[in-house]
Amino acid sequence: MIREDRFLISRKPFAIDLATVTGSQHERGDSIAFSGSANALWFRRRKGVTVACIGSLMLWDHYLPGRLDLADPHAVLSADLDGRYGGDCHGRWDGTGYWGAEDLDIQAQHLAILRPMLANYPSLPDGYDGWWTFQPVR
Repeated sequence: MIREDRFLISRKPFAIDLATVTGSQHERGDSIAFSGSANALWFRRRKGVTVACIGSLMLWDHYLPGRLDLADPHAVLSADLDGRYGGDCHGRWDGTGYWGAEDLDIQAQHLAILRPMLANYPSLPDGYDGWWTFQPVR
């Protein structure tokens, strides 16, 4: 992933909760295979409307040249990881409606994050590191 200083929605950036970056790795011939995940927030446009999303990212690469320092979330995120599928959205807020969890407690947790996130668009949400993208440098 690439960490960018400025927010551009077209680059499909993610704000990452660094405390949730986890993963495991093992040898795969002359390479290292890594599989992990992280909790994330992101903005997207749906039908012309900006939405705030909460969910998780699957992080992986089957052919890393060397081992990652799993104790350093920045080192993990900075690796050349695959993110072709984007985030797995668990909840979404568009300013008028919520989509996501049916459990009311989880809805309340999501909305406590998503409402101020959308209201402060495109600011980085408190407690998250960003903006991270899987897209190549232009």
